[in-house]
Amino acid sequence: MSNKLVLVLNCGSSSLKFAVINPITGHKMINGLAECFNLPDARIKWSVSEKKQAMPLPANSAHCAAILYIVQEIINTKQGLSDQFIAVGHRVVHGGEKFTQSVIIDETVIESIENCTSLAPLHNPAALLGIKAAQTAFPTLSQIAVFDTAFHQTIPAEAFMYALPQSLYKEHAVRRYGMHGTSHLFVTREAAKLLNKPIEETNVITAHLGNGGSVTAVKNGKSVDTSMGMTPLAGIVMGTRCGDIDAGIIEYLISRCGYSLEGVMDLLQKQSGLLGLSGISSDCREIEEASDAGHEGATLALRIFSYRLAKYIAGYSVPLGRIDAIVFTGGIGENSDHIRRCTLEMLSIFGYKVDKEKNCATRFGKSGVITAQDSPIAMVIATNEEWVIAQDCAELVVK
Repeated sequence: MSNKLVLVLNCGSSSLKFAVINPITGHKMINGLAECFNLPDARIKWSVSEKKQAMPLPANSAHCAAILYIVQEIINTKQGLSDQFIAVGHRVVHGGEKFTQSVIIDETVIESIENCTSLAPLHNPAALLGIKAAQTAFPTLSQIAVFDTAFHQTIPAEAFMYALPQSLYKEHAVRRYGMHGTSHLFVTREAAKLLNKPIEETNVITAHLGNGGSVTAVKNGKSVDTSMGMTPLAGIVMGTRCGDIDAGIIEYLISRCGYSLEGVMDLLQKQSGLLGLSGISSDCREIEEASDAGHEGATLALRIFSYRLAKYIAGYSVPLGRIDAIVFTGGIGENSDHIRRCTLEMLSIFGYKVDKEKNCATRFGKSGVITAQDSPIAMVIATNEEWVIAQDCAELVVK
């Protein structure tokens, strides 16, 4: 199977990430992003063997046009490449309670993904568009759904249940589900290797920090608690999402401040987080630059981000009992030595001490330990969700 490849698609509401991956080695032959869907400046950019290319897409293009371009203009330019495909893997954000692992897509699976749309209204419909477009482009290939929520299906009831009437869970599936499962799973596996421990004996706290972010407590290789909830809005501070807030604020904004329900949800999901706190941007890099220049809002945003993150990490000592390592990953987790340092300094009660030189050196895809020798371990691991998806595809279709 060494010459067999997987096409991985990660469809967002206005973008599509794609990669052609060897599921054994994790090598990405092609890696790219189509973005600005349904806008005049729709475009696609990709790299082949580290050679970067970019092209505009027809104005107002969306998922189907992007996948058609990927197949006809990118994949087919490498003769015989598509003949090596064994499957197309799709990242699906929400699988509810139904899916505890990846599955081959059929009509029943599509219906179940549709039924979870209310739990991820921005993400699941986009995944379905990608699935249908890929089925048209590759009618003979197996299509595989890999769910962000699957890794968290081992979370016990005391962690996933809300303190609401149980009828809401039993009749309407109101519970904590969690997201970023493929990332948390990947870095847990890699952490076990770096710790030289079997994964089934590994206890880590994984922090996936990007525009969206979540923290997961992993006990003996399995998720036992996670910060995102029924939807991706809960948990730590994110790029534009508020994370955990007092639910009474919603009623207050509607009854006293003149917001509609739609207006409140737009505020909490698109105008809050680092963007709302800093008043500048949702991009952590821009906020760090502004903070260094003395911008008070930026400094406060970084402080709140780190404080909330540290509180979640500290709290997850409860279900774990023993912490073998804290793992930082995702765009911010892998690249912001500032956020990592501030967070670990707030966890000094546990004995964490940052090695400044290691912390500053561990960026841009470089993994490694960032704490001092006399400190509990914290490390950075570059995530690779696409490789997890490709591996799951290979396991399902190659017997």
